[in-house]
Amino acid sequence: MRATKLTVAALAVVAGLSLTACENGEDIAADPKPVASSPTEAAPGGGGDTDKGQEGSAAGTGSDEDRTVDDCRTDELEVSAENVTIDGDTVGTVAVTFTNGGGRDCTLTGYAGVDLKTNAGSLSAERTGEEAPSIVLKDGKSVSFAVTYPVNDSGGSGVDVTGLVVTPPNETKSVTLDWPGTSLPVTDGSGTPVKVGPIGSAGQGG
Repeated sequence: MRATKLTVAALAVVAGLSLTACENGEDIAADPKPVASSPTEAAPGGGGDTDKGQEGSAAGTGSDEDRTVDDCRTDELEVSAENVTIDGDTVGTVAVTFTNGGGRDCTLTGYAGVDLKTNAGSLSAERTGEEAPSIVLKDGKSVSFAVTYPVNDSGGSGVDVTGLVVTPPNETKSVTLDWPGTSLPVTDGSGTPVKVGPIGSAGQGG
């Protein structure tokens, strides 16, 4: 009889331990550790319209450190462009001319900024790397620089140029002109086919 009581008591203890373990397991499952989270900040909004054309900010290599003549401002210059390509050339040339109408002498140094507006997007001209001296442009006088580009001889329509955006050296204000040249050939997009020479690279007018 005593053996039977001990066995019953042992079973009761085992059952109690099993019940406790099960309850603890249910508590853990029912109350998982919370996952920390933090709010995501919204990205800052974009800026405004940035279609201002390329700045002509490169200084020339000319020696005029002691000059007293100020830089030419966009509002003082009359800007024009003409096609000066010679028939039969595989490279087209557009001459861009600055005429000083500001009532004072002023200085042009280096390269102007040049961008072409096309039906495939904006295209920035690369500088030729030629020496770019400083030029004092007398009031009423003119000076020109060259923009060169490959002539489209594919027989197709090519890339249509819809505008020529010019920014005088050391200025940020641009002038948009009609493009007097022809269309550009379609390229693989590996680089710009348009080059811009320094001030004076297309000769200086009177």
